[in-house]
Amino acid sequence: MASGMTYKEAGVDIALKQSLIPLFGSIAKKTAGAQVIGGVGGFGALIGIDEARKMRAPVLVAGTDNVGTKLIIAFETGRHDTVGIDCVAMCVNDIICHAARPLFFLDYIASGKIEKKITLDIVKGVARGCAQSDMSLVGGETAQLGDLYKPGEYDLAGFAVGIVERARVPEPSSVRDGDVLIGLASSGLHSNGFSLVRRVVKRAKLKLSAHIAELGCELGEELLRPTLIYARVVGELFDRFKINGLANITGGGVLENLPRVMPKDTRAIIERGSWPTPPIFGLLQRLGRIDRAEMDRTFNNGLGMVAIVPPREADRIVAHLRRREFAAYVVGEVTRGKRGVSIR
Repeated sequence: MASGMTYKEAGVDIALKQSLIPLFGSIAKKTAGAQVIGGVGGFGALIGIDEARKMRAPVLVAGTDNVGTKLIIAFETGRHDTVGIDCVAMCVNDIICHAARPLFFLDYIASGKIEKKITLDIVKGVARGCAQSDMSLVGGETAQLGDLYKPGEYDLAGFAVGIVERARVPEPSSVRDGDVLIGLASSGLHSNGFSLVRRVVKRAKLKLSAHIAELGCELGEELLRPTLIYARVVGELFDRFKINGLANITGGGVLENLPRVMPKDTRAIIERGSWPTPPIFGLLQRLGRIDRAEMDRTFNNGLGMVAIVPPREADRIVAHLRRREFAAYVVGEVTRGKRGVSIR
């Protein structure tokens, strides 16, 4: 008599997934703050928010995102230890624009088949990102979806929650004509524009293992450079200075993201060349023959965050950031006009 069908034969290895849960728990435990009551392994994570009692009007700020097609670079290089940092960064860099202090994070990993080492590398990266954000990794989901993903492929997404006093949340209405724009340097491409990046690399017939002199490293290493997490430095800025607005420069570049924190009667004027552009952007522009306008609306071009501040605060903020050995530059100003950005 033929044996019956099993879930494992259908592509879902429950035993392997269960064996990973204690390992996930030990990784996550290193990030756990005092507010974590129950995390990995339960039906839901339990997080106390005792600090809300100290606030007059506490507000939770939530954000979710994924790593996008940068993951394909990880597949092709076989390196999976940095994309978890990207996943955290894509979420936490959004919520801190509202002056939120990050509290906790959950991840979602979906793959055709669980590969133990790859999965652990991913989760360790997520934990490193959480540690850089002073945030607790409290749980997540590892889904086995063999009918959706090819062998060796996976998707990675996350969800972050922070907390802020309502009165501290910057409002677009506080942005004024004459405010100064301060750019906080990016670490490179971060996690945006990779559909175009991969097409350029393919058309140029470059190997990810190729050492590129102007980059000072292998191409794959540069493309997998983790997204910079700004949680600590941004927290300091909101604690010490008046910040009228803060924009995370992700997909769409400065052109799309900066207007999101501005009122309709103001325009940002950015001076091109007022900050150094990492060489990866020049390389891609040259190899892909990408015009300047397309670069501006696709990539961060070296600016990971842009803060809008009163003129009296600008020099103090730049000096503070540089004392912290964090690259920052005055890149423009706010004027009256139709909401948007002009780069000149």
